[in-house]
Amino acid sequence: MDKSSLSIVKIGGNIIENKAELKAFLELFVQIPGKKILVHGGGKEATAMATKLGISSKMVDGRRITDSDSLKVITMVYAGLLNKNITASLQSLECNAIGISGADGNSITSIKRPVKTIDYGWVGDVTSVHNSNIQKLLESDFTPVFCAITHDGHGQLLNTNADTIAAELGKSLSDLYDVNIFYCFELPGVLRDISDSNSVITQLNSESYEELRKQNVISDGMLPKLTNCFDALKHGVQKVYIGNQSMFRQNETNFTTISL
Repeated sequence: MDKSSLSIVKIGGNIIENKAELKAFLELFVQIPGKKILVHGGGKEATAMATKLGISSKMVDGRRITDSDSLKVITMVYAGLLNKNITASLQSLECNAIGISGADGNSITSIKRPVKTIDYGWVGDVTSVHNSNIQKLLESDFTPVFCAITHDGHGQLLNTNADTIAAELGKSLSDLYDVNIFYCFELPGVLRDISDSNSVITQLNSESYEELRKQNVISDGMLPKLTNCFDALKHGVQKVYIGNQSMFRQNETNFTTISL
């Protein structure tokens, strides 16, 4: 029996914090055919809210240290303000969205990241995705909107990387659907030259990725994103795409397609 298609789309913070960009993206998102899931973070919004509340945000190598106060702000912003605003906006576009976290329906469980050299605090590493309840939502024609919050199964919420959540959802749901993942952010794709937006690498596989990584063409923040991409592909996801919102427009080809 053929599987139906499922698109999992993760949007970056630069889209979320710009109302015009977010509106334009959501208008394109609702036109994606078939079943779909939206995943979002919102780190910049959380940092801004924390500053207003007099809570300092600690970062190490671009990664947030999530202490107890930070977790409260992140939960308030991710699972509350941003998630419900996005859900309401999708409803206005006649997309029957339902905003959830990993704790809702026991969808995504994690463990607190073990301390090695750095204690990241209440940060979660995904251990399992329980796809049966997510499938029920999809088959009832809901569009789940996941924020970047998971739980440990013992009452503790955990801040979790949104790229990873998209990949883990894709891996689990590929048992049930033909899954494609889209990482949508401000750049048009994986760039050969970070200062040149016209240098998009349109096709990338594991072999060419290793070569470009050795040449230091691909480095820094793109490495963990691509690690998630190839991990998802190795566990059943069909293809992964990276680009800005224009990749959802018909006949657009200037974005990165990743395959094994």
